[in-house]
Amino acid sequence: MKTKQPYKPTNLPRKPGVYMMKDKNGKIIYIGKAKNLKNRVSSYFNSRGQTHPRTATMVSKIADIDLLVTDSEIEALILEANLVKEHKPRYNVNLKDDKRYPYLKLTVNEPFPRLMVVRRVLPDGARYFGPYTSSVSMRRTLKFLMRHFGLRSCNFEIPSPTGRKYKVCLDYHIGRCAGACVDLESVKEYKKHVNAVVMFLSGRQTNLIKDLWQRMETASGEMEFEKAAKLRDTIEAMEKVRQKQKVDSAEYINRDVIACARDNLDAVAVVMQIREGILIGRQDLPIKVEVDLTDGELFSGFLKQYYNHLENLPEEIYLPCEVDEAKLLEKWLSKAKGLKVRMVLPQIGEKHRLVGMAEANARLLLNEMLIQKKKYKERVPGSAAALQKALKLERAPLTISCFDISNLGATDKAASLVYFEKGKPKKSEYRHFKIKTVEGQDDFAAMREVFTRYVEARKKGALPLPDLMMVDGGKGQLAGASEVLKKFELERQPVIGLAKRLEEVFVPGKSDPLSIPKTSPALNLLKRVRDEAHRFAISYHRKLRSKRTVKSELDDIPGIGPARRNALLKHFGSVKKIKEATVEEISAVRGVPKKLAQFILDHLDRPN
Repeated sequence: MKTKQPYKPTNLPRKPGVYMMKDKNGKIIYIGKAKNLKNRVSSYFNSRGQTHPRTATMVSKIADIDLLVTDSEIEALILEANLVKEHKPRYNVNLKDDKRYPYLKLTVNEPFPRLMVVRRVLPDGARYFGPYTSSVSMRRTLKFLMRHFGLRSCNFEIPSPTGRKYKVCLDYHIGRCAGACVDLESVKEYKKHVNAVVMFLSGRQTNLIKDLWQRMETASGEMEFEKAAKLRDTIEAMEKVRQKQKVDSAEYINRDVIACARDNLDAVAVVMQIREGILIGRQDLPIKVEVDLTDGELFSGFLKQYYNHLENLPEEIYLPCEVDEAKLLEKWLSKAKGLKVRMVLPQIGEKHRLVGMAEANARLLLNEMLIQKKKYKERVPGSAAALQKALKLERAPLTISCFDISNLGATDKAASLVYFEKGKPKKSEYRHFKIKTVEGQDDFAAMREVFTRYVEARKKGALPLPDLMMVDGGKGQLAGASEVLKKFELERQPVIGLAKRLEEVFVPGKSDPLSIPKTSPALNLLKRVRDEAHRFAISYHRKLRSKRTVKSELDDIPGIGPARRNALLKHFGSVKKIKEATVEEISAVRGVPKKLAQFILDHLDRPN
């Protein structure tokens, strides 16, 4: 019997670069960077490179390695950070759910920029501030800025390219917008508000207050007392905010204070952002860790992910321990900022107290996360937990929907959707669909239509999609569903196909089915959901066919309207029994005279 030989890398260059380790399915499981690719990659495959059991487990799964050579180690570090953020390999340090955190986006490609909340950073030239892990504090900041600096909240294109005339909105009437849409504010004046917002969000509040003082004095000297009073109120409001946030009165250096708390593979990082001695924000970031790491390795991986593409970089980063590759990271951050960035390990005094504060917050958050995780496990059924493991989902599929196409002939094409919550049917979420756009028996096209209608309806109603979506069918039906999700930019939405013949489970991007044991509770749950979808689709199909049959047999008879038809069916139960009845029995039905009863029998006895 042949045994699988472990993977051994060959022809490795002695140059800086990035290595991407892949499993047998071609999925990237780890990304790293090296000053010397040959030495670094080779170290994983000798006894010294496998100190920890989880590292050895990772190495055992490597089937191939891709290399990207760079000109310098800093280029390799930047490339590594970008690739990890894009691919999120299992064994790298990853920030959990980073796409859900909101940003404040300031548009720059229009004369009157807008400030808005977004959840995705795009390469569109706009300025992004965040991410904000607390949407409450982010909304509070946005409200403060809109109240005191009056950036417009509308989405009008100003000036209008079509010459459209706008009307001022409520913001203008309550003094939160100067009316740029109707030419009541110049581009130059509006730009002052934009610059003030940028200074505030960048932590340059001292410079901002000085600027506001100068503008107030200028307005007062020009006898614009109302404008000067408004600027005075803004300065007072900012001073109150500064006093509440002040944490360090000694220095005005911009710094981040970072600490982590960990328990086995669970970890949380806290970043306290201090600008000019003012605490302008705190980020609480859960970290995904799948391998054994030292504290230095954990911080190194976190810093690469957190500061990748971050705009408002500090001058100092306070840390509780030594960090791997500290000098290289300092060089990278200094290059990105354009100023010297230092990593500091405070030992005594106020700076040490700040690090201790961050550590206390991190430990508190971790304990809370562990409590919630325990509660979550307690309320997750075993079958859902097994399904999460089998499909390698980010979270247990507590809600599952399944689509089934019922297409028994050339007519009455229909589909059904069933919905399970915590392993049990939730019939209030069941849906029936008549296939409207597909001619003939094309299950793939029918699945695309139904999937599109369902996703559109959920988005229109601002309703979340189920944790797992399933189609009754194989690769063809699944491809149609995946195509729809991609169209709506929902590629991260879990979706699978369950083929009837061998109970095979297919996932997008893989030609072969998953290997799930036939006795697994995960597969049994999927079968129950699929069978319920099939039952629900068949019942609806029969209902449609029955209606069509009734219409062809009774509704085409002159003198038979809906009232008489319903009365006859209620009395006899079916068209077949009406055919078997006598004229006297039919005329006994209220509203059916004897002459009409004879006419009904004559019509039903006619050959088609």
